[in-house]
Amino acid sequence: MTPPPDAPAAAASPPRWRRALGVFGAFLTLGLTAFGGPIAHVGYFHRAFVVRRGWLDEAAFAERLALCQLLPGPTSSQLGVAIGLRRAGAAGGLAAFLGFTLPSALLMAALALTLARLDGPLAGGLIAGLTLAAVAVVADAVLGMARQLCPDRRRASLALLTLACVLAWPNDGPLAPWGQMMPLAVAAALGAAQGWRHRDRQATPGARVRGFPGWRWGIGFLGLAGLGFFGLPLLAALAPTPLTTLAAALFQTGALVFGGGHVVLPLLQGTLVEGALIDGAILTTGYGLAQAMPGPLFTIAAYLGAAIAPPGAAVGYAGVAILAIFLPGFLLLAACLPFWAALRRNPLLTGAIEAVNAAVVGLLAAALWDLLIATAVRGGTAAALAVLTFLALRFWRAPPWLAVLIPALAGAAGML
Repeated sequence: MTPPPDAPAAAASPPRWRRALGVFGAFLTLGLTAFGGPIAHVGYFHRAFVVRRGWLDEAAFAERLALCQLLPGPTSSQLGVAIGLRRAGAAGGLAAFLGFTLPSALLMAALALTLARLDGPLAGGLIAGLTLAAVAVVADAVLGMARQLCPDRRRASLALLTLACVLAWPNDGPLAPWGQMMPLAVAAALGAAQGWRHRDRQATPGARVRGFPGWRWGIGFLGLAGLGFFGLPLLAALAPTPLTTLAAALFQTGALVFGGGHVVLPLLQGTLVEGALIDGAILTTGYGLAQAMPGPLFTIAAYLGAAIAPPGAAVGYAGVAILAIFLPGFLLLAACLPFWAALRRNPLLTGAIEAVNAAVVGLLAAALWDLLIATAVRGGTAAALAVLTFLALRFWRAPPWLAVLIPALAGAAGML
């Protein structure tokens, strides 16, 4: 078994640049083959880097996974970057991100340009089929997340109250932009209070994460995340263009996604669709296509960037979109690594995160109804196909790409 780079035997390991190339190759293979979403990705990573290559042991893997699950952002991509950092430093973290993300990002951007050139019944049917696939995928995600994140009456109540609040929230007027954020903020406050009440039960000692910069670097990365979160919307307000508006919305989404990549759907619907930058059909089509891709679900950003780009600027728009949605999660990861031992013992933080994770189940359930079922399921054939796709995902364990392909082909064939 190859020792990790911070082990005493590191002198016998390859140079760092060669390790970074090895990280890129390993993650590129996963970026081409890792279907199934973030939970499946964790299994792929464990098999590839703990069992096969021995780049880190079980304890180090579990330590990084726990941190990435606590933070907002794309959990599997953050875990990949943390593994790359362990193996080859900053170059390894960048190599892990590029290898895991590039295949699906390039394909999503290409699909956006391809679909934009389609016209007539074929394009309309294909989009309708992909939207039905999104209905089934989100329904499956809601059920799976509810079982995992709402195991007791208190958290199930939070999810249902969030669902009711989002559905009842006004879609226009000054309160409209707060339709998703306000329930999450209330849930975080309630969870923090609950965590403080039961602080004596959460005295698990923290473990120090080795091989990362000190606390000054952590504060610097946190400052950069805050600068992007507040500065990009200000830039979009001062220089309102489609690119600045998209970048601001994607950065804030990437900083607020708890509970898995599926939550990008309601967050982007609240900022991009209701903000009239992107048509709802573009968002749901991109979401459906992202389910069929290997690698991270966040590459939907490449589809959205290419879809709104002017002629000749699709690559640039897609690149900015990818950077905007991934960067906050990586900055928060780098900011929290030096403080992980203290963070995992903080009852207010762990209680707040637990409650927010429950609330996002309600947020996603609201998106399932408001954005998908109410607009996409038109007629008995569409409803039946959505139900069959859900059954294929949930009970027949069909791979996501196949579950997406069937309604897409049905739509293209004019059955919808």
